[in-house]
Amino acid sequence: MSVDIAEQATTHGNLIGGEWRAARGGETFDSVNPARRSEVLGHFARSSKSDVEDAVAAAVAAQPGWARTPMPGRAEVIARAGRLLEERKEDLAQLMTREMGKVLTEARGDVQEGIDMAKYMAGHGRNPVGEVVPSELRDKRCFTERVPIGVVGCITPWNFPMAIPCWKLMPALLAGNAVVFKPAEDTPLVAIRLAEILTEAGLPAGVLNLVTGYGEECGAELVEHPAIRAISFTGSVEVGHQIAATCGRLGKRVSLELGGKNAIVVTSDADLELAVDGALWGAFGTAGQRCTATSRLVVERPVLDAFTERLVARVSQLRLGDGLDPQTDVGPVINPTQLRRIHSYTEIGQKESARLLVGGSIATEGVLGEGNFYNPTVFADVRPEMRVAQEEIFGPTVVVLPADDTDEAIRIANGTRYGLSLSLYTRDLARALRAVDRLEAGIVYINAPTIGAEIQLPFGGTKWTGNGHREAGTTAFDEFTEWKTVYIDYSGRLQRAQIDTPKE
Repeated sequence: MSVDIAEQATTHGNLIGGEWRAARGGETFDSVNPARRSEVLGHFARSSKSDVEDAVAAAVAAQPGWARTPMPGRAEVIARAGRLLEERKEDLAQLMTREMGKVLTEARGDVQEGIDMAKYMAGHGRNPVGEVVPSELRDKRCFTERVPIGVVGCITPWNFPMAIPCWKLMPALLAGNAVVFKPAEDTPLVAIRLAEILTEAGLPAGVLNLVTGYGEECGAELVEHPAIRAISFTGSVEVGHQIAATCGRLGKRVSLELGGKNAIVVTSDADLELAVDGALWGAFGTAGQRCTATSRLVVERPVLDAFTERLVARVSQLRLGDGLDPQTDVGPVINPTQLRRIHSYTEIGQKESARLLVGGSIATEGVLGEGNFYNPTVFADVRPEMRVAQEEIFGPTVVVLPADDTDEAIRIANGTRYGLSLSLYTRDLARALRAVDRLEAGIVYINAPTIGAEIQLPFGGTKWTGNGHREAGTTAFDEFTEWKTVYIDYSGRLQRAQIDTPKE
């Protein structure tokens, strides 16, 4: 069942202390369908400092009680939320396609990732959260435990409006934190539906608070607030560096998941059909709007022409359109600003003398002119130092770079400031394992594209892509907990570590 079109007229508030409230200033902003800019999905609270202060105050009040709730009890709330997400998967996926544009198949996958994360984290509710460590002294017990940080701020992007919030919220809540959640201004309605589900699942009032609005008016206030002890942010490098500087000045924990300039290396012995399949999915899935999107194709010269010819033929057949149409391969990009930015990189590539093979234009024919559509684009004759080979475009554009051999290909793949996801296609096991050792990225794929992470493994990157934290997987708790070390001496006398040693 599709989402009721009547939602277009609805005005939505912030979730603060268990209540939905209008912004204190009374202002709103709209969320629109990027496939049809005339379709308004709703009006949303344009939050400012006072709204953030209210949300943080509610979180501060609710956090101690939530932390005292036994972890299995917290896990049951998350498990119920996962079941509700599963029941409403199709409605949520259709809403997501309308709000941010990705094709329906991908939107279903986005919701499924949220479901999987809820199930995975709920399963951790009865796992150990520390370890017992032997003491060097008699009649003394030593152990560690993970404890909640307190109140954390989660700031999420629009490209995965269900999956990425679930990556952050589920472990943060399971750990016993209260959360102030600020979603991207392009996708507030999906975030509201997630908050409603968590509330329905039994989350106490004030444990999750949601404020909608713009980064400079709302997100920045959240980062600055003295009661927020940690920030988890996924977004652009520029904003991430600003947040890191603020958190460094204020002594806050900060986890950053930023950009990527990901590459697929195609070796001379690769299965070319498989490599082209991977390149198409990696470069044009979600219209290239993924931090893991394949932005570069580094191809060894013996197969360069054959690979490029097959790639261009396949790209030329991709169909643009509304993501709800089952015939659509590539949906719209998120907004007109991003549409213009993507096209500016086409102009940059041409000025740099890269050869445009296909695409390179804003799609305006017929109904496509009503939305934010960009024709899938491929550049050839690209050199590693070109801006189109170094800077994140975040759109349906991929560049092809030639390499003389695998060693040079790996050097080119590693040769950016980013280090999120890299891939290599080969039939040679030894070559594959050497590539795993040498590729400089937090995620490495062999014979698969640069997208497709699974929630039970750590996700994150190196260099400019992040600051060392990893989301999901066994590391999901790391950014939302503190280690506490406990010593219990029941000897009845003073014992000094490193000085007093047991005597026989």
